[in-house]
Order: sequence, then structure tokens, then C-alpha cells
Amino acid sequence: MIQLENILTPARSLTGVPGGSKKRVLESIAALFAADQPGIDDGLLFDSLIAREKLGSTGFGNGIAIPHCRLAGCTAPLGAVLHLDSPVDFDAIDGAPVDLLFVLLVPETATEDHLALLRQIATLFANEQLREQLRRAPDSQALYQAVLKATTRPGKP
Repeated sequence: MIQLENILTPARSLTGVPGGSKKRVLESIAALFAADQPGIDDGLLFDSLIAREKLGSTGFGNGIAIPHCRLAGCTAPLGAVLHLDSPVDFDAIDGAPVDLLFVLLVPETATEDHLALLRQIATLFANEQLREQLRRAPDSQALYQAVLKATTRPGKP
């Protein structure tokens, strides 16, 4: 089974990401992945993320969203963790605005990996202590290290 620590990188772990709106956040996500992964087209990724949101919000509750999609041209699962500079309305199930996001991209045929990774992310962000630690992370490296530590030692942020 693929583990979260294997799909996340320091370059895709960012604090202070401009919020503004759900659309703007999804545009930022598409630009981030396109800059980091030359084979990914930011327009196609943005459209895929929007299409997934139209099926139902990826707002998880407790200020968390897990935008995700299957993507043509994606050859292996990829993740990103973002802390927004200001919360945005993400149509979350609890109505709370979102400030923490874990983004998941998977190849079009990665159904089982996709579901397993989504379960891992949901379990990770169910930990209130970790959510608060991520919100207090002073910089992107601290954000990355907090997620890494939590994934390698579940339940102990």
C-alpha cells in the first residue's frame, strides 16, 4: 500500500497560501503541481479539480478540505499539504471555512490506491492535535515535518 509520506514533498508543503475563494485556491493548487511536475498541465488539473468539486464538496469538516482527482498524465500518486493565509468557504459538510488542505492526484486507473490514500488522509486529519499543530506551523518546512511525523507515527503528532 502507498503511504502518504511517499507522495508528499517539501516543495508541495506550503504555509501562507493565499485564500480568497475556492476557485482561487484550486488555481493555486493547479499552478503548484504544474510547476513541480512538468508533465502536468495546470489547465487540465484545474478543470479536473473543479469537476470533482461539482460532484460534491471535498470540504471534510473542521477546517479541512481534501481536493482530489484522477488525472490524465499523472503517472503516480502525488500529494500536497497547504495552510491558507485566510480560511475560505469550501462548502464543507459542517459549514466551517477551510484553512488546511491535503491535495491528492492519482493516475486515471488508480482506483484502489486512490481510495486507500483518501482513507489515510481522512484518518490523519481526524486528529485534532495534529490539525492545531499544522495551523501553528511557522513555515512550510515545519508543516511538512509535522505531516511526515504524523504519518510515520500515527496518533502522535
